[in-house]
Amino acid sequence: MADATRPVTLAAIAGAHGVRGEVRLKLFGEGAEALRAFSVFDAGGRKLTLKSVRPANQGAVASFAEVTDRSAAEALRGTILTVPRSALPPLAPGEYYHHDLIGLPCVSTGGAAIGHVAAVENFGAGDILEIEKPDGKRFMVPMTAQAVPAWDADGVTVNAAFVE
Repeated sequence: MADATRPVTLAAIAGAHGVRGEVRLKLFGEGAEALRAFSVFDAGGRKLTLKSVRPANQGAVASFAEVTDRSAAEALRGTILTVPRSALPPLAPGEYYHHDLIGLPCVSTGGAAIGHVAAVENFGAGDILEIEKPDGKRFMVPMTAQAVPAWDADGVTVNAAFVE
């Protein structure tokens, strides 16, 4: 469905943690446990090899083989950690990765172009697509079969009744 080489952002290094080179992570995925599925991350032009990761207040704390002291950890503040799209686990039918939907064009069930997916949010009750119209105005649609009857790599179809 998506470009297998496209980088997918999983976390950002928020700063050092302690004196042994651990870093605090801001997570963009499913939590600290999900990071364990990957051994190597792309980190701004270099590779970082994950040694350990544990959940922490509003994120995670991780250690990487290449980062051995606090100053090396602090130097990585702001670094984005990515993996290639091909490294992500395969999806079951009906599943999707948020980053695969972002940017896709949207049409109504009547065939009218309505804009593109600007963001995918989840406030606790399920995913919500934020759709930006050509005039810059945005509206939200629940990612349910009723509101979004179809999607694929080419676009998203939104039930005309949900278009604002």
